[in-house]
Amino acid sequence: MAALSAWFWNERFWLPHNVTWADLADPAPGVEYPKAGHLLAALPLAVGIFAVRILFERFIASACARRLHIQAGVGRRAQPNAVLEKVFTSITTNPDTRHLDGLSKQLDWDVRKVQRWFRHRRNQDKPGTHTKFCESMWRFTFYLGIFIYGLQFLWQSPWLWDTRHCWYGYPYQVMTSGLYHYYVIELAFYWSLMFSQFIDIKRKDFLVMFIHHLATVGLVSFSYANNMARVGSLVLCVHDTSDFLLEAAKMANYAKYQRLCDFLFIVFSVVFFITRLLFVLFFICV
Repeated sequence: MAALSAWFWNERFWLPHNVTWADLADPAPGVEYPKAGHLLAALPLAVGIFAVRILFERFIASACARRLHIQAGVGRRAQPNAVLEKVFTSITTNPDTRHLDGLSKQLDWDVRKVQRWFRHRRNQDKPGTHTKFCESMWRFTFYLGIFIYGLQFLWQSPWLWDTRHCWYGYPYQVMTSGLYHYYVIELAFYWSLMFSQFIDIKRKDFLVMFIHHLATVGLVSFSYANNMARVGSLVLCVHDTSDFLLEAAKMANYAKYQRLCDFLFIVFSVVFFITRLLFVLFFICV
């Protein structure tokens, strides 16, 4: 295990020439450099964020959904059947012709009736519009809040206006409290998203989103550990710039405000293109 750790944290990969982890571990008095152990604070914070999410969705987002006439109604449920339920949970949720014929004979049901049962059972597990609205409202609120915080912090930071400051003196760059809080809150949020996937209703993109959250957690953690937090803070802010617009468009769609949804999606597309593509090109050119 020690050999694996030494190989993974190889200084020749993570740090500039003639710089060691020991150089960053013992800074001058009053100076603080990032350490991987600092990020452990994100784990209990992630639990707290998840608890806040539950309360927010139950008491605030749910009330807003009702005000917009988005009811938490339950669709038509499949009639209880132990045989079909066992097939659904342990074998397949969408049986082929061979399975349908076998189940039809076993239950003495028409094949179409068996198909209809599986269709109702699949729909039963899909999240309703009320649930999706509440989830989008939570993400919208967080993305908007963290974007405002990040923009306010970066507005006073020299590397927002001149990206060369991201590298001046690297890796001997002091970790300020504002930058640390920005990083830890973002990291905790993505930890909470990854945890909540196993509790929420599973969707078709479960694996894709899990890999996405895992990659985000890894990138945020490693950029902090080797003190690339300045450029990392710019990347985080750029992503948050368009994320809350997408969630706002989803909310408008769930509330059946189609014109508002279309307008917000157009704004999201423009902002996404400018921030994600043009910003990257600008950063490379500089």
